[in-house]
Amino acid sequence: MIGRTSGEAIAISSSFFEELKRRNVVKVAVLYLIASWLLLQVTDVLSSLLPVPEWAGSFVFMLLVLGFFPALIFSWVYEMTPEGLKKEKDIDRSQSITPETGHKINVLIIVLLVLAIGGLVVDRLVPETERVAETPVVEEAQEADEVDPAQLVAAKFAPPPDRSIAVLPFVNMSSDQEQEYFSDGLSEELLNLLAKVPELQVAARTSSFSLKGKDLQISEVGEVLKVAHVLEGSVRKSGNQVRITAQLIHADDGYHMWSETYDRRLDDVFAIQDEIAAAVVSQLKVTLLGEAPKVDETDPEAYALFLQARHLAHQFTSESIDQAIVLYKQALSIAPDYAAAWAGLSNTYIDQASISEASNDSIQLARETADKALAADPEHASAHAALGRVARTYHNDLTAAAQFYARALELAPTDLDILRNASDLAQSLGRLDEAIGLGQYVVARDPVDANSHYRLGLSYLWAGRSDAAITPFHTALKLSPERFAAQYAIGQVFLHQGDPEQALAAFQQEDTDEEYRVKGMAMALHDLGRREEYEAKFSELRERWGGRWPSEIAQVYAWTGDADAAFEWLDKSIAQNEDGLVQQFLQLFYVPIHEDPRWLAFREKTGTSEAQLAAIEFEVDIPK
Repeated sequence: MIGRTSGEAIAISSSFFEELKRRNVVKVAVLYLIASWLLLQVTDVLSSLLPVPEWAGSFVFMLLVLGFFPALIFSWVYEMTPEGLKKEKDIDRSQSITPETGHKINVLIIVLLVLAIGGLVVDRLVPETERVAETPVVEEAQEADEVDPAQLVAAKFAPPPDRSIAVLPFVNMSSDQEQEYFSDGLSEELLNLLAKVPELQVAARTSSFSLKGKDLQISEVGEVLKVAHVLEGSVRKSGNQVRITAQLIHADDGYHMWSETYDRRLDDVFAIQDEIAAAVVSQLKVTLLGEAPKVDETDPEAYALFLQARHLAHQFTSESIDQAIVLYKQALSIAPDYAAAWAGLSNTYIDQASISEASNDSIQLARETADKALAADPEHASAHAALGRVARTYHNDLTAAAQFYARALELAPTDLDILRNASDLAQSLGRLDEAIGLGQYVVARDPVDANSHYRLGLSYLWAGRSDAAITPFHTALKLSPERFAAQYAIGQVFLHQGDPEQALAAFQQEDTDEEYRVKGMAMALHDLGRREEYEAKFSELRERWGGRWPSEIAQVYAWTGDADAAFEWLDKSIAQNEDGLVQQFLQLFYVPIHEDPRWLAFREKTGTSEAQLAAIEFEVDIPK
């Protein structure tokens, strides 16, 4: 009779299990699983700090899965002896040291368990603190020689503040899809209204609207935007009737804290927004230090045109900007004292100037319309900020820009658009630590905005902290693969780090700005000693862009050691009052000519000598 009795089978199974334990196979399995879990946690943290592909975590997981059974087989077949690794079958049982090896494995298991439990405790129990620096800690990890690991863990896993919220774009339920501007506009108006409550931390429009159309769970939205609550809803507009549904949700568990449906006439839309904002403030138990902010009411038809104009302006194309200007004018023809429309028109003219070859007319119109906004409402923060943008970028007047921005921030201290521009001004004043602090604050509250990461990278780069700059530049590129000048910025980092080979590779991938690609390649080719190719690229740069951007030519001459030519082209830049002239002193390409007496003279002519900049009063308190 072939086969075994059940007793024999049990005896064999028991014997096999005892042999597994004797050879430490079971302990190796436990050690492997704990070590794998810790490795995956470290991979998750590092993936947020370094520019690694999104599939890196999955790749590590698959490697660990594939390695599990080979590890067990190895521990069964081999044994560690004082003479080295030997096959188990070749070792006399009386000479085996598997008990000592098992003890060492036990110690390793205990150590790894302590680390794992410690990580979980930090994840669950790190206290809620002000999160102004949560993102900066991660960003600066690249450049700090001494980084506290606990800071990195806290920055990665700390929960969002209780009084934090994201306003998602309300869904357009109207039969006419062209009414989407209205649902988006109402969402943005609610976001701006809540952002005026100093006690609330509100995710920026750029980040909130970047999730539009993406099939994300509320918990995922909260994780991406670092908020504890989400306000979402829908809008149905038909003629003069509007139905607005809003609901406030706890991001962690999806619990609906409040919801309401409003069936009103279109001219009641302002009251609806006030009611929704008041409900949110009440539900989040916010104790207001002042009066609750209210929507500025205007003619409903003008308001609809305003929303449509702003919707088009956000698209930031030549065609959409032209259409936005027309609609803003139509709104103002109905409501001539509509300050928000005047300010929106002013900022749209500035955007038009930034993408137009002939910018003078647009800038003049931007000034005039900002003045009209202030005539209608002297305390309209966006209008003051628009004049600050014009003064800094197009008139190279840092003193005036500082005054305008100071007033804008006094009126709207938490407005992220104004804070972004204030960071740019701090850069122009050479106050790079302040610019970095402001940039960090903005990135923490607008984590999905590529432009904010890019600006922070520039502040790091100009401060000489190229190691720290590379992370926000890569983040900007990851968030927006077509982000203007991101590859050029990465190329600059490599060039300043003395790696022209990698710099050239980055410059060659700069597809959003041909001038930057040619300029970057010229400098990298020079540093690589490829003289003929350098001359060809530099010649192309001078011929095609030298007339409009003489400072770009000056930078190449300075970097390649021709000081006389560099100052000749800088004189051309001064003569035509080139846009952005006041930031030229920040460019690291001029470092080779800093000791030349003409450099100080250049800075004095442009009002950017250290003494001149120090005399300009501009202090910004980062909001808490």
